[in-house]
Amino acid sequence: MPVEEFITTVYCLIDDLVKELFPVPLRLRGFPPKLTDSEAITMEVVGEWLGHHKDTEIWKYFTRHWRHLFPDIPSRSAFVKQAANLWHVKQRLQIRIVQMMHADNADIHLIDGFPIDVVVRTRAPQSRIFKAEAGYGYCASKDKKFYGFQGHLLVEARGIPVGFTLTAANVDERDAAYDMLETISGLLLGDKGYIRPEFKADCQKLGIDLQTPLRKNMQDERPKSFVKLVLRVRRRIETVIGQLTERFEIEKCHCRDRWHMTSRIARKLLAHNIGSYLNIIAGRPAIQFENLISED
Repeated sequence: MPVEEFITTVYCLIDDLVKELFPVPLRLRGFPPKLTDSEAITMEVVGEWLGHHKDTEIWKYFTRHWRHLFPDIPSRSAFVKQAANLWHVKQRLQIRIVQMMHADNADIHLIDGFPIDVVVRTRAPQSRIFKAEAGYGYCASKDKKFYGFQGHLLVEARGIPVGFTLTAANVDERDAAYDMLETISGLLLGDKGYIRPEFKADCQKLGIDLQTPLRKNMQDERPKSFVKLVLRVRRRIETVIGQLTERFEIEKCHCRDRWHMTSRIARKLLAHNIGSYLNIIAGRPAIQFENLISED
């Protein structure tokens, strides 16, 4: 759809959901901002889709090109502050859209992690950014050592993100997974990094059947056809992480504190799932994003 139609569609969706989820005003004191919260979140989501991943870039783009749709855009600093303060609203919107896509009760899930760089690893000792929160880590899929955080993503079989948690890069991904497992059941597909007898046993207690490829020194008694199926289906989460990385730059930090980090990740996941929702109601595959937005 054309960009202006996309903006209008996203705004109507977000505004309806904000009114549904927050019938009581979010601010009980002071004057509400002239730019409504629905407008601010719309600017963030659309900005992400159009390749503007920094708060200042989003503000500049809408100020220059869409002032007639958003006449009350405030100063840059006011917009950045308002957007960051809406991190909880964006998370609630994300959960509601997952429910609208009936992805909250899926019986097949995929789990994986990805690096989020804070600074170049060689500069980490001198950096003060996230000094007490970030850590050194290693990404096996990219054969990459890095300094920063690790994003842990849970998606259902269609590729719709349904869970996310953020840890320092040196936290074991199996330990981080516990934050996302309490609300799911059924089949869970992970990579070799999730192999641990205690973790598999804990999954079984939660009604989760954890399946992963085995290491070369481990005997696999499962049917080869099942193992091939596991590997093929598991590639879906690699596709989703690729989209979040290439289309929304989720692996780049672009901020200096946890408050802004939480808000930025929330809007990227929200943008991804709004795209999936629009695809589904249009009868398209959930994560087939090509041509979702057309040139005017």
